[in-house]
Amino acid sequence: MMEEVDVEPAVTNIPAASDGKHLGFAWGPGDILVYETLYKASVAQGSGCSFIHEVRKDEDIYSPNLRKLFNESHHIFVGLQTIREDLPSKNKKPQFVSISKNYRSVIRACMEELQQVAVSTKDAEVATQYGNQVSILLAIELIWNLCEVLFIDAAPAGSLLLHLLDWVRLHKADVDEKAAEVLQSESPAEHHDYWDVVVSYVLQGRLEEARQMLVKQATLHPAARKMYKLMDTLLSKMPFYNPGGTQTLTEFDVKWRHWHGEVNRCLQDNSFASNQHLEIICKIIVGDEDTLLEHKELLSTWYHFLVTRLLFSHPTVKPTELHYYAQSCMTMFLDARSVPEPLDNILLAAFEFDIHQVIKECSIALNNWWFVAHLTDLLDHCKLLQSHNLHFGSNLREFLLLEYASGLFTHHSLWQLAVDYFDNCPEFGRVYLGLQIEHIPLDTERKALKVLRICEQRQMSEQVRSICKIMAMRALRNNRLGSALSWSIRAKDAAFATLISERFLQDYCTRGTFSDLDLIDNLGPAMLLSDRLTFLGKYREFHKLYGEKRFSEAAKLLLSLMTAKIAPRSFWMTLLTDALPLLEQKEVIFSADQTHELMFCLEELTSSLNHSAPGTDKPTQDEDIEQTKVELLRLALARNLAMAIIKEGTIEA
Repeated sequence: MMEEVDVEPAVTNIPAASDGKHLGFAWGPGDILVYETLYKASVAQGSGCSFIHEVRKDEDIYSPNLRKLFNESHHIFVGLQTIREDLPSKNKKPQFVSISKNYRSVIRACMEELQQVAVSTKDAEVATQYGNQVSILLAIELIWNLCEVLFIDAAPAGSLLLHLLDWVRLHKADVDEKAAEVLQSESPAEHHDYWDVVVSYVLQGRLEEARQMLVKQATLHPAARKMYKLMDTLLSKMPFYNPGGTQTLTEFDVKWRHWHGEVNRCLQDNSFASNQHLEIICKIIVGDEDTLLEHKELLSTWYHFLVTRLLFSHPTVKPTELHYYAQSCMTMFLDARSVPEPLDNILLAAFEFDIHQVIKECSIALNNWWFVAHLTDLLDHCKLLQSHNLHFGSNLREFLLLEYASGLFTHHSLWQLAVDYFDNCPEFGRVYLGLQIEHIPLDTERKALKVLRICEQRQMSEQVRSICKIMAMRALRNNRLGSALSWSIRAKDAAFATLISERFLQDYCTRGTFSDLDLIDNLGPAMLLSDRLTFLGKYREFHKLYGEKRFSEAAKLLLSLMTAKIAPRSFWMTLLTDALPLLEQKEVIFSADQTHELMFCLEELTSSLNHSAPGTDKPTQDEDIEQTKVELLRLALARNLAMAIIKEGTIEA
């Protein structure tokens, strides 16, 4: 079980706090807002101000240069989740190693880009900032590579040292730059860095390159050619284990011990006593610890010292023995007064095969969750974290992924990547996604549609309704009725759809035309969401029928809107007025029964109007207009009724 954090967290200075002012704060998904309150503390200094300070816990999320790291690693993460659980572990191991290498190549690519920007920028402060980011990425890649060797690839004895050599060579590349400088000089063998390069090659086990460099020195000193020839023979004879070969580890060990004895004899015989540099090389390859420690500057780190020491004294080291050598090498290499850096502790924990300690130390030391989240996810897929559950909820993998994804959600574009991380957290991912979506600012309709699609794909009906309501209200405030209606239909919000339908009808009464005809014409089953929306759709259908001169169908629809009480009472006069042109047609359109129904509706309307507005001394202009409309309607209805009775009587006769 991981212990609680046992180091002091980083301190963030807030200007107002130092003046003794009273501060309030509000937690956000990825930051804290700190603000000054009206409360006056007795010790407060200076005048109050209205500053709000944003304290971010994950500043790297906002670095444009790390965007590539987040985007590329997201693709790798999603691919990793598709590896089938039921495959045998021996089949999955190469896939996991390949995925680990992909993650590391993304880190390296990002690091190289940052390095170029740091070199090209003229701003010293920016260059320092980028330099710091490069250092962090370098440490991350170093740790990841070691975890790949020890945990994911899980190399056995023999192969283990070869992997560790590659690890050291990759992260100690300055020898190649120095070698290039030496070889480009007029006389490489006389260059002041010549022997440093040769010794560095030997320390890294790059004996072939060391031999090629020694040839230049031998050419320069013919008298010592025999001595150089002997050294060349010793270096060429050093056996390296070949995992793909037929030789067993025991056979290799016998062969290596024989070679080691030969080198030791040469040292005892003082074969290189007359050449200080060759004697140093001989002491190194025999594994003399004092000589190795004399070359701390060339080794530069205790873990380079560890790998070199193993190479020349214990090349068949087993994984279980590593922790002993790692601890002793760190103790020997570091100054007794110096305190190990966080990186030293992390690497030591890895050599001790304490995965949880590695994750814990990295979580404390690194300034974002990217590394621990992705490494833990990969290790979990390798079935290396099965025994570890947290006492406060989900397992370690899910906890770290949730933290990382929550940080991504605070970014204006990276939030889309976070969705896939939440999707792959079976216990709390959906809950977190729902909570985070509520904090996304819906700046544009395009962004709202993106968020909506995510929610709809995951059947998050509550969030779908919330987004649609927000967008509908915003569209209504901007008087975009069509958009507002579309969003309210999508939200299945009957009350809001009724409100917007009323606005459409009010607009029609004012202007005499409908806006957003395409939307109203294509409502389909959505018009059943509310009675008012049904009326709006049907009333528009009446206008279409009238425009197409399908008068009989139009008349039937108009009458049904009133008799079925679908039309609001306030709109009856408009509907009866719309009936006037149909009543005035030469051909009888309304039957006698239909005309009676229209008359009944008119009388019902006029009686309700008379009750609601008791007589005043002087009628207003609007009342005069209404009265005129009523009289015209009565006249038209009476005339139509007479014509309908005659027509129907004639047909019956």
